[in-house]
Amino acid sequence: MATRMVVLGQYCRVAACVAALLIMSGCGGRGGDIAYDPASFVAPDAPPLPATTTDYRLGAGDVVSIQVFKVDSLSGDQTIDTAGRVNLALLGPVVAAGRTTAEFEQALERQLGEKYLTAPSIAVTLKSAVQRTVTVDGSVQQPGLYPISAPTSLIKTIAMARGTAEEANPSRVIVFRQIDGQRMAAAFDLKSIRRGESPDPVIYADDIVVVDGSATSKAMKTVIQSLPFVTLFRPF
Repeated sequence: MATRMVVLGQYCRVAACVAALLIMSGCGGRGGDIAYDPASFVAPDAPPLPATTTDYRLGAGDVVSIQVFKVDSLSGDQTIDTAGRVNLALLGPVVAAGRTTAEFEQALERQLGEKYLTAPSIAVTLKSAVQRTVTVDGSVQQPGLYPISAPTSLIKTIAMARGTAEEANPSRVIVFRQIDGQRMAAAFDLKSIRRGESPDPVIYADDIVVVDGSATSKAMKTVIQSLPFVTLFRPF
């Protein structure tokens, strides 16, 4: 249920972003009120911790704080590596990915108790969680949410969605991002990027990438008619 709610929330934000895109776009080519390649379109805000960490499953890139009661040498912050493990003194690599913090605590207590400590008491807390998806929508072959483990490029992001659709307008690709607490947008010309005339911008986890095109308007028309366009996005 939690996963379904996250996906629903992502697509609600996509619908809102596409609404703004259609309001500010023309019929084809470049255009609209969204600036192209703005210098102010910098890296996004740090992702917030999940609203509740009770059921959150740890993953690569997450940072956890491990406190072993009365054993400071085994305590400290750890970043889960790409293999989903943390490397701890005495124990070596221990799998953390896929477990809740409570399950990870139990695993550590069990392993330390088997060989090294008598009835160890361990507390694991989530310090930072990595958002590992980017949303690609609009006139692409396969719209959806795609996992990314590190920042990537716009070209690679579009490729994850199997490229632009036949009716796409690659001269207007909009990227929506949270910067300084505000939903921001920037336009990019995919044709210009492919020709090497413009730099390939960095795409971060939790970005929403929308490729303009005639199919985008038709597919989203029914959804966006009920959205409050004017108040959705600021400062643009």
